[in-house]
Amino acid sequence: MLHYRSIVKGRIEKAALIGARLFAKISFTLTTIKKYDKMENQTRQIDRDSYEPVYVQLANILSTQIATGELETGERIPSESGLCKLYKVSPMTVRRAINLLVDKGVVVTERGRGTYVKQLNLSSAIFKFADFRQFCDDPSAIEVKILEVSLTPADAIIAEKLALPEGERAIHLRRLLKVNGKPFIYHYEYLVCDVNKPIVEAELEVTSMQGFFEGCGNDLFKRGELNVRAELVSIEEANLLNLDRPAAAINLTHIFYDHCDRPLSWGCFVCPSDRLTFDSFVGMNITGPGIC
Repeated sequence: MLHYRSIVKGRIEKAALIGARLFAKISFTLTTIKKYDKMENQTRQIDRDSYEPVYVQLANILSTQIATGELETGERIPSESGLCKLYKVSPMTVRRAINLLVDKGVVVTERGRGTYVKQLNLSSAIFKFADFRQFCDDPSAIEVKILEVSLTPADAIIAEKLALPEGERAIHLRRLLKVNGKPFIYHYEYLVCDVNKPIVEAELEVTSMQGFFEGCGNDLFKRGELNVRAELVSIEEANLLNLDRPAAAINLTHIFYDHCDRPLSWGCFVCPSDRLTFDSFVGMNITGPGIC
């Protein structure tokens, strides 16, 4: 008897689960049908007389629907056949429009599932040094002051960063960048001492803000690795940057490599935290009726 009740209970629970799933599927289908009906009634039609290609018009129509929230983040956009019927265009036109939106980072296509409005992804953010670019536009306000150029034996850290034997000589270069006469950034670096490579000469020729960060005049560097972190300034850094300790700074550590992938330079840009901002943009950058 208990066994029979257990079987009946299991079947009832299974039936209830199937019913709930079916109800959810029907509700989703009805909601989708209503949304598509609304889209059909409010659809901006393709202008056949326009000089703008039809696939671009379609991409702009869809991007506008996304920008206005008609198509929400994570939502599946109408199928290829649905868009063909809705806008009276060919499948090839729909594919070109979708590919354009994918290239713009507006939608994402999943094989066998469809195309969805792309969700916000903070990990894709790329930060720019907006303040640096601003100062590059006004070179008259910039002064690069050389504080020190000397030879120093490589300690364990320098030897590791520059792939040198410990104790071998490296070049120590220290510079202070001023904006309108006020300290803005302190830079120190260690360079490989190689008489066949005019690294120091190229570095000393840098006297502009643009050259300071873009390496103007130095074609010895092939690539670089950068690391950004916040740290408290040392006594020396505080004195050079006119800061009261304790004070925080943004440290941009760099390693530059030559064309044979050998490290040539290791150092750090030290900038007070209140003098540097990081700007970025995530999501869809749709500012007008379309994106194309």
